[in-house]
Amino acid sequence: MCLALALLLVVSAWAADVVIVEDWTKPKLGAKGIPDGWKSGQMWGLPKHDFTIVENEGHRALHLRSEGDSSMITKELDGAVNLKSTPVLEWRWMAVTLPKGADARSRQTDDQAAQLYVVWPRFPQEFRSRIIGYIWDTQAPEGLVVKSQKALTVTYIVVRSGPAELGKWLTERRNVVEDYKKLYGEPPDKPGALSIAIDSDDTNSSAESFFGPIVFTKP
Repeated sequence: MCLALALLLVVSAWAADVVIVEDWTKPKLGAKGIPDGWKSGQMWGLPKHDFTIVENEGHRALHLRSEGDSSMITKELDGAVNLKSTPVLEWRWMAVTLPKGADARSRQTDDQAAQLYVVWPRFPQEFRSRIIGYIWDTQAPEGLVVKSQKALTVTYIVVRSGPAELGKWLTERRNVVEDYKKLYGEPPDKPGALSIAIDSDDTNSSAESFFGPIVFTKP
């Protein structure tokens, strides 16, 4: 009984320290399109949602492809993420193909192979929501913070740039609370949703990437 109780306490403590948004273990391997638990995250264009649940280098991932289209999926967080206790967004991703000539600084070339958005909906959502987009851009320099020229509610933070790390699994960690304060001058509420996207429509090119586990954790 003592050992069982100790294990239960360890598991409970770990659960309090980590909120798993997605680890891709629930969807069926090989499943295509919008994964279970997610929904289409856009009301524009003709998204192909060329997504597949795969196993890559021994772990589950979402494989994303884009051929001249823009595809986004969204998962509601339903109050599950308390940024006061788990302010750090941690994820694994791998870019394979970057859209040619893409650059987040221009409306005409605003494409990325991998985008991860944290969303704070505010009515009316099209004008007042607050969205931070962590992106892998083709040309915009790493570390750049720039407003999207297409979506006024989105502010990009360029986490990776260019082809140097293509084909490699990378783990990223961002303190969302610190990022939010820098952008908006106040601490954030609980985020309402998280979105994943890929696009190559503005450059009429191709893009490919993978997303692994996505969690919120302690610093």
